[in-house]
Amino acid sequence: MINLGHGGRLLDFTFLSGVFASPWNIVRSLIDISIVAYIFYRILRLIKGTRAEQLLKGLGLLLVFSVAASFLKLDMINWLMEKLWILFAIAIPIVFQPEMRRLLEQIGRGSFFTRWTVTMQMEEYENVVREICDAVAVLSRNKIGALLVLTRETGIAEYAESGVQLDALVSSSLLVNIFMPNSPLHDGAVVISGGRIDRAACFLPLTDSPYLDKDLGTRHRAGLGITEVSDAVAVIVSEETGAVSLAKDGNLQRYLDAESLKDILEEEMARNAKWGSSLWRRWADEFREKGSAKDDRA
Repeated sequence: MINLGHGGRLLDFTFLSGVFASPWNIVRSLIDISIVAYIFYRILRLIKGTRAEQLLKGLGLLLVFSVAASFLKLDMINWLMEKLWILFAIAIPIVFQPEMRRLLEQIGRGSFFTRWTVTMQMEEYENVVREICDAVAVLSRNKIGALLVLTRETGIAEYAESGVQLDALVSSSLLVNIFMPNSPLHDGAVVISGGRIDRAACFLPLTDSPYLDKDLGTRHRAGLGITEVSDAVAVIVSEETGAVSLAKDGNLQRYLDAESLKDILEEEMARNAKWGSSLWRRWADEFREKGSAKDDRA
């Protein structure tokens, strides 16, 4: 209440505090919502492409089913769902343990609130494929066992974390040196992600397929195993025969030569490149076809 001194009239200006406070309340609410939304976004990106993504979808469906059962007053189902949620409260921390560990590690490193993306130009992409094929040719010729995993859309961070971080450029000489017998990093897989050697000496899940040839060892089983839980491509060099194999989508292609391997890698990995060579060739072919059609009409 403010006394203006004119005839003892009192004017109430308390409403002004609400007027001036409202914009700040709106801004504060927007900041609050934005921070929470960004945290959920980062958590979803963290589990994207992992097995936890499918588990989270399953929990979401169960939550919808539980709400529907409660709305329809299905007493028996509600009782069952209550018991299941108690069980999930115990099991979820165990199931999501790798993702929770990565979340806490990223917060500790300060990388949780940063975002970076890797895009590859056509020249860089072709160079990566060429270096991989050159290294595989040398390893095959000398019968040196090797396992290389090239990631695509699905992340395999829970398996890559078992290895040693390198973050190095892809070069044939470095790949050959990694897999040289008795070297510190030769036992395990090399993970190539974003056009760089991310980690080495990684331990991968083994396939349980009963149809795999009994002559194939742990290296081939690991290469197949990682392609069963992700969309990665694995290149395997046999230590006994020097034969080159490629695994994708849980299937194994054996006895590949350097040219065949190069063609398959270009076809498979071009999806992640900003300018994939196969896409570039398709555009070039279409351009030539249009040019030929114009010449014919002329």
